[in-house]
Amino acid sequence: MSELERIRAFFEGDVFATSATGIYIDEIGEKWAKCTLSLDSRHKNAAGQVMGGVMFTLADFTFAVATNRGRDAVTVTTNANISFLGTVKGDTLIAESRLIKDGKRSCFYEIKIKDNLENLVATVSIIGTHL
Repeated sequence: MSELERIRAFFEGDVFATSATGIYIDEIGEKWAKCTLSLDSRHKNAAGQVMGGVMFTLADFTFAVATNRGRDAVTVTTNANISFLGTVKGDTLIAESRLIKDGKRSCFYEIKIKDNLENLVATVSIIGTHL
């Protein structure tokens, strides 16, 4: 079993992100992850736009995949800030989580979310705590 397959199997336990919303882990790297979400009607708000919570869930999950790979302890989100920058025009969201700063007890990641037409739709900054 490859490392990517092992990570996917582990994160199947995150039923909300993987089953309820349909987020898929595409790629992983050292303190980096890329996840995608194919959009459908369950991801839309009453105005027909992608609900902000969907983008936040995608970012938080992508952070979890990037930071909980190869660590002895679990890392959890303790603070997050999302900035919505544009309207989703495509039918898929792509999130990339990158480590900005890592410390003994905490870390800081930036997650960029684009649609499949390359529109930057949100950025998320997350501070995590290593438990």
